[in-house]
Amino acid sequence: MNPATVDFISECFVKPPHLPEEANEPYYLAAWDLAMLSTNCIQKGLLFAKPSEQHFKITDFLDKLKHSLSLTLFHFYPLIGRLTTSKTEDPAEYIVYVECNNSPGARFVHASINMTISDVLTPNYVPLVVQSFFDHDRALNHDGHFRSLLTIQVTDLVDGVFIGCSMNHVMGDGSSFWQFLNSFSEVFQAEGKNITISRPPVLKRWFPDGYGPIVNLPFTDHQQFLSHYEPPLLKERMFHFSSESIAKLKAKANTNITSKISSFQALSAFIWRCITRARDLPRDQITNCRLACNDRSRLNPPLPENYFGNCIYALAASATAGELLDNDLGWAAGKVNQAVAGHTNEKLRELLECWLKYPKIYRIREVNDPYSVMMGSSPRFNKYGNEFGLGKALALRSGYAHKFSGKVSGYPGREGGGNVDLEVCLPPEIMSALESDQEFWVAVS
Repeated sequence: MNPATVDFISECFVKPPHLPEEANEPYYLAAWDLAMLSTNCIQKGLLFAKPSEQHFKITDFLDKLKHSLSLTLFHFYPLIGRLTTSKTEDPAEYIVYVECNNSPGARFVHASINMTISDVLTPNYVPLVVQSFFDHDRALNHDGHFRSLLTIQVTDLVDGVFIGCSMNHVMGDGSSFWQFLNSFSEVFQAEGKNITISRPPVLKRWFPDGYGPIVNLPFTDHQQFLSHYEPPLLKERMFHFSSESIAKLKAKANTNITSKISSFQALSAFIWRCITRARDLPRDQITNCRLACNDRSRLNPPLPENYFGNCIYALAASATAGELLDNDLGWAAGKVNQAVAGHTNEKLRELLECWLKYPKIYRIREVNDPYSVMMGSSPRFNKYGNEFGLGKALALRSGYAHKFSGKVSGYPGREGGGNVDLEVCLPPEIMSALESDQEFWVAVS
């Protein structure tokens, strides 16, 4: 039996009913944004059960989604644009920014597949076809020069609907991504009667004093900084951790520790140790636990919570494999805690000013290694609050983007209450070893 494939039915482009005056001007990007030009887009989506009511029609649902998207994009107007590069030789300039007034808009795709909800959720490993529920497969953010900066893809299943959102990562981080999706759902739930939103984005990009708003990159051609990355064969699996299990890990991590270890620090350290053990690394091999840290509140003065853009940094706790496994969970969690505590306003500004003086574009191949763990996304984001008139989603899933050995993404558990789902990506043999780890399974719900 051949595996099911996605059938693409239609596409269109969506714009707001009108644009603010600012949309006529170039929309300049900040340092953290431009650093993302050679990484992938953000791809996250929600799986819903189809309403049992006979009056539900997918065509009506799609029309309402498009209308709501149009109204939402008024508040997030840079997402309708395309990237533009301006370069000159004398003086030497290479500037990448967003242009909105000559763009077709955000992309909206309707697709279908002969699969059921059970076909998606029942297998131990996330079916590879789920990656086809998203636009921008394998695209780099630099492709925003000719591809949409935002795409909503609605994939019609036999008994469900999957709403996949792909957003160019130069436009924002996970916090901004979910702020947009929360606003989109809010407008949809209001049935187009009110285009105001509860959390309007702060669109003006932030630069430290003495810099901005234009960043001149030290390149003459995009091939000098672009790099595609194809990971090895991976297995992707969702693991559920109950609030009770996480509380036990936290209590264990805080035994004989002077610093206060948070729940997520304890969980991150636990995953770091378990994956390191599954990899069976040489004792002297350096391994890192990286965490994508939201820096809005860490700056002084802090940036607004609704700052729309990238404001993250992947801090790292380091140890040899021998040190990590010879010591207990509290020791590993202490390493993570120290890395977080050292991520101060002063450190952030030092890193940012260094980048502005010597700009560097992140490449997935260079910032990740087969010995480390990367904790991405966050269970704190409001993900299951996006209902689009279909009730609470059954599950969260992601696309191809940013998947490599040791990538772990944190989602809130569907039932709330401090439960966490972790999306773990590992090569098959290492995943098998992790699944055979007794300490790991004791903690998994």
